[in-house]
Amino acid sequence: MSQTAIPFHKARKRFGQNFLYDHGVIERIVAAIHPKEGEKLVEIGPGQGALTEGLLQRAGALDVVELDRDLIPTLKLRFGLNREFRIHEADALKFDFNTLKTDDRPLRLAGNLPYNISTPLIFHLLSFQGLIADMHFMLQKEVVQRLAAVPGEKHYGRLGIMTQYYCAVDYLFTVGPGSFRPAPKVDSAIVRLVPHKELPYPCKNTARLEIVVRDAFSQRRKTIRNTLKKHLNAEALEQLGIDPGTRPEQLHLADFVKITDYLEDTSC
Repeated sequence: MSQTAIPFHKARKRFGQNFLYDHGVIERIVAAIHPKEGEKLVEIGPGQGALTEGLLQRAGALDVVELDRDLIPTLKLRFGLNREFRIHEADALKFDFNTLKTDDRPLRLAGNLPYNISTPLIFHLLSFQGLIADMHFMLQKEVVQRLAAVPGEKHYGRLGIMTQYYCAVDYLFTVGPGSFRPAPKVDSAIVRLVPHKELPYPCKNTARLEIVVRDAFSQRRKTIRNTLKKHLNAEALEQLGIDPGTRPEQLHLADFVKITDYLEDTSC
């Protein structure tokens, strides 16, 4: 690890900052990412550079996207002498990741994502899934559980279904609060998202799929007959081989695609 002194920076609540400092956890995350020389690595929210150093050392080049301008001097101090280190001062929620695709290499994304924007950021990144080889993120443990959940589990819902439509999801390991400063009040976890080369359940209209899934889970305790009644009736569900009395958390991604394609085919 570098011996460069890190200037003090108070974590900001509005940016959802919790800085990772446990070197054992850092090494474990970098090992899970397994960056290689010549790959197109992108780190979202590098903060004070906990993961940045290991990623840059192994890949030889790194683009980082950081919103907090007060952290930019620290990053430049630690890594600015490397001409292959590039800082993009921007909000990752609005950042156009197409701008980083400069050749035929796919992007490999990584980062310790702020808890307060993790769900909308995941949805934003999914819109670029065609550019991405894989993503490794530290998130609140509950968010990772939602990403990886399967039908019948309590964490199963809109986030997991739409993520799994585009990606294979792998819950890697849990990280306790003591690995951060300041310590969060909840556990974190590392997740690997790998975009499918071929969608396992391709849908005719993904925008409609998002609406169907959102509406299905708008009232989790109600049956699919009730939550989707503005889209189709019980007879149509039975025609599709879906029990109208089923609750949304019991339906597979393939069922939601089947409903969406039916609506697409029968819409005016």
